[in-house]
Amino acid sequence: MTRHRSLVLPIALGLGILLHTFCGWAAPAVPYIIFSILMLNLTAVNLTSLRVNTMDICIAAFQVAASIGVYFGAKALFRDEILAQGLLVAILCPVAASVVVISCMLGADRKTVTGYTIFGNLVTALAAPVIFSFIGNRELPFWTSCLTIFKHTASILVLPCIVTLLLQRFWPKANDVIASRRHWAFYLWGIALFLTMGQTVNFLIARWEGQIGGILALAAGSLVICAVQFAVGKAIGRKFGDTVAGGQLTGQKNSAYGIWMANTYLDPMSSVLMAFYSIFQNLYNSWQLWQKQKREQKG
Repeated sequence: MTRHRSLVLPIALGLGILLHTFCGWAAPAVPYIIFSILMLNLTAVNLTSLRVNTMDICIAAFQVAASIGVYFGAKALFRDEILAQGLLVAILCPVAASVVVISCMLGADRKTVTGYTIFGNLVTALAAPVIFSFIGNRELPFWTSCLTIFKHTASILVLPCIVTLLLQRFWPKANDVIASRRHWAFYLWGIALFLTMGQTVNFLIARWEGQIGGILALAAGSLVICAVQFAVGKAIGRKFGDTVAGGQLTGQKNSAYGIWMANTYLDPMSSVLMAFYSIFQNLYNSWQLWQKQKREQKG
């Protein structure tokens, strides 16, 4: 099945579109799947050896600064608040918990990717409340906002880290057994993508009527910002000797989390841009896997 791995993501996207009604019913399983994906990847790395490096700081700084700059730039240029908010979320949105899966398959360093997965999510959890206190339709106190976002992240991100640290410290054999199954993470990601794609289709169907022009603008903005983030990330990664990691850490987003942020703090319509982003980033990841597979076959 390994040789067909480049087909997994397009198949998951297609099934999500066809079976979107079922996906809405099964959506509560997604956080548990992401939790499992992260556990499989974290156990493969000694967490006590992880350190924040210069590339992590550069990517995080770009993420925060660009999200603010693009928001005000798009608002001034296009005079479209919803588009500006959608672009803000697409950049500020944290890296996907499953980024380790695709990055390592493409040749990135597992330790580098895992370290930023933790760091990047925490940066977003701290930066988002500050930004959303100035932008958006809902006025929430700073600490309420901060705690809400952090609680949403903690069960998926922080808890797997704590469990893994405890396993590595007190039950290393169990940690090694889980780590030996880390290749399962890719197929679990396919299942999670299938379910979130179905949710996205349901989301678009509910908001399509009377919004075609706005939705097309959000789709176009999503494609552009997706391409820009992967390109910028690769440029950053190239300077630090890991082009693949830089591109994936900057471009591959936790789209479900981004949609939640937009719905909670901004105009809900802006979350459509993040829904399209999910499609574009996964199509690009599929193309990357296909290209790598072709190179391996030639080699």
